[in-house]
Amino acid sequence: MMTVVGVFASRDAGERAVQRLGAVGFTQDRISLLIPGSSDSQVYSVPTTEAEPPGIGRTIGAVAGGAAGASGGMQAAALLSMVLPGVGPVLILGAVGAVLLGVGGAALGAALDRNLREGLPRDEVFVYEDALRRGKTVVIAIAESEEQAARGRALLSDAGAETIDAAREQWWLGLRDAEAAQYTATGGDFSRDESRYRRGFEAALGLAHDGRTYTEATDELRARYPDEYQDESFKQGFARGRAHLRSGTRRAA
Repeated sequence: MMTVVGVFASRDAGERAVQRLGAVGFTQDRISLLIPGSSDSQVYSVPTTEAEPPGIGRTIGAVAGGAAGASGGMQAAALLSMVLPGVGPVLILGAVGAVLLGVGGAALGAALDRNLREGLPRDEVFVYEDALRRGKTVVIAIAESEEQAARGRALLSDAGAETIDAAREQWWLGLRDAEAAQYTATGGDFSRDESRYRRGFEAALGLAHDGRTYTEATDELRARYPDEYQDESFKQGFARGRAHLRSGTRRAA
């Protein structure tokens, strides 16, 4: 399983991309659309379920047959509206996006194949959240093969999508000056150490879903960053990434 992601400047562009993905063989249960800043009128125009699991915001039309009135004709396995910490109001169409962002609980998680759930790119969630914070719409699709993934990436590009790599660079540009000043204040050479520092920062955000400390995550960090995980600049970046997560949680509270 491979994940294909596109970041769009508008909701309409994202909806059109979803329709085009469906036309080239991506099944609707493997496509999600994440829309920022959805208004009450957009949210409440869709029928609401009677039972609402706690902690996920307002659950709308979360039925296996799809959501009536779903955006762009998308037959979503779930349609959720919630306030995402540090981001704000977000409309989530599709179980893939809900599970990836950690909302919806066991009921939505059960809607996805176990291998699919485990293969979701959780270490990129902070990039998706930043794109939503900047008012972008995010399309996430799961491909069954490299060939289908290549078709999906080409389709999203043709539809005007910003790549996830470009979105990641935008995210870092928004933080870079502050992180450079912080690192320099401790006597570090940011121009020399930026790449290792940034990897440490991103590694901390990638572990946000389980909240592990550097010590608790050492084995995974060693496997993923064998040449860097013990470097002091990587460790400082990791510590700053954890601080960034905590500050976001406090602001949301």
